[in-house]
Amino acid sequence: YNLLHLCNDAIEKDVFLTDVGKQQAYVVAEKLRLIHFGRIFVSELPRTRQTAEIINQGRQVAIITQPLINDIRSGFDSRPVIEYQQAIAHDRMHARINDGESLLQHKLRVIEFICWLKTQQDSCVLVIAHEETLRVFQAWFEKLDDATMIDLRFDNCAVLHYTL
Repeated sequence: YNLLHLCNDAIEKDVFLTDVGKQQAYVVAEKLRLIHFGRIFVSELPRTRQTAEIINQGRQVAIITQPLINDIRSGFDSRPVIEYQQAIAHDRMHARINDGESLLQHKLRVIEFICWLKTQQDSCVLVIAHEETLRVFQAWFEKLDDATMIDLRFDNCAVLHYTL
């Protein structure tokens, strides 16, 4: 869907990694090979589990599906990202289209996960999520405002490191 510039947030839709995506996951797996994770958290979208399985090769770390880190429910699944961006342009943080959620609702959902994670005993976890979710992570940990958060960009398989 990335190559086609389409929204993908429907968990029931089987959208998987491309060969390039798999290769990117192998590169990250190599970068992370010496780090011990207590658990790996993934969203409900299949491509995050695929990435986790690649990174988890040779390890036996539990991979746990966590709906709180799902990508934003845009209300535009399988439609062009540009259409979604145009539909929320009048109020990027609060606009809610079709059956989707606003960026603010998504942000609060992801922060709920971060707060829950703070209560856990793991010394190190891996979270495999989506660009919109990573925006919330970076904004929360670096205390960025919403306007800055909205414009953050990440490469596929970007690695971010934060300490709770």
